Amino acid sequence: MVASREGDSEAELQTLEVSNCRGYELGFSIGNRFSGLIRSRVAKDQLLQTQLRPFADTPQGHSLVEALSASNRNRYPIYWDELLGTAEGSGASLLDIILMNFRKEILPFIPTVKQVAETEVNSDCSDVLVLSDTLAIVAHNEDAATAIIGHFYLVKATLPSGVSFTAYTYAGELPSCAFGFNSHGLAFTLDSVPPLKEEIVAGGIGRNFVSRDLLEATGIDDALRRIREPSISFGHCYNLVDIRSRKILNVEAASCNRMSVYEVGPTPFFHANMYLHLPIKQAQDENSISRQARAAQLSKQKEEDILSLLGDSTGQKFPIYMDGPTLKTSCTVLIDVDKRTLSILQGNPKDRKVSHVFCIS
Repeated sequence: MVASREGDSEAELQTLEVSNCRGYELGFSIGNRFSGLIRSRVAKDQLLQTQLRPFADTPQGHSLVEALSASNRNRYPIYWDELLGTAEGSGASLLDIILMNFRKEILPFIPTVKQVAETEVNSDCSDVLVLSDTLAIVAHNEDAATAIIGHFYLVKATLPSGVSFTAYTYAGELPSCAFGFNSHGLAFTLDSVPPLKEEIVAGGIGRNFVSRDLLEATGIDDALRRIREPSISFGHCYNLVDIRSRKILNVEAASCNRMSVYEVGPTPFFHANMYLHLPIKQAQDENSISRQARAAQLSKQKEEDILSLLGDSTGQKFPIYMDGPTLKTSCTVLIDVDKRTLSILQGNPKDRKVSHVFCIS
């Protein structure tokens, strides 16, 4: 179930509802429905235009893209077909769709990427997780480069197996590299993390394919298996919510099948874009360090406190709530385990402007 606030332009998040299809057919439906948004994203995505495309034309870039395509096509043939369908349905170049889906796995290998501002390279997110006797929530700011703000949509799909999922999706990418949930009561949000280049395996499994796979997980143990088993290229942070078992986990993953699991309890846990419990060599991200320090100063005891924290932008060079010029918080999602709801908030979350409320069955 979804409720939308009338007359709120910020809340006009386009939605596709599709059933009884998967693979190429699902991808074609997504691409066809959102062709305008996908082609607009391709035209405005500066990383694609100035970094990914030129690199893909070099021998090194061509080889890396071929390796990524082969490894992910072999492991996830149905999701690869979904990607092909998205390109065909939208009329966008297949290469552009591939490059956008593998941008994190490609960027570290581009010699000229330092010419781009660091905030253009790394999208940022912030999460607060807590599970006590009286409060069980995950709250998440979805942050992105300002150039692609507005290039998002919701995909609500029921697969031939009967399993359904709802996913907040970046235009042209597999659902979902942001957040989503399914009919098994499994929900998640995602945070980017920055391993050093020496920690990255060229041509491995892409994060977008792992997160797409999570949308079909039957529960939290199955979700952990789907994170652990693939030989991933880069790294990622997963905030997993199991409605049925009333459990919240923060999972940090890296190449060579490395993974660390932190079970969330009554002490509120804040996560920005840095590894906190998986020992790994990582970039010193001043943005994340600043947000982590600021969050430590703020109360996180009540839901109102947590939304206020995620809306904090007071006197900070790198605020938790981002409003440009290079990064912007596109929305905030609030997952309430006990109410079994996922709510999307537009604008500053402390204003509690709810645009959508979904029941997680």
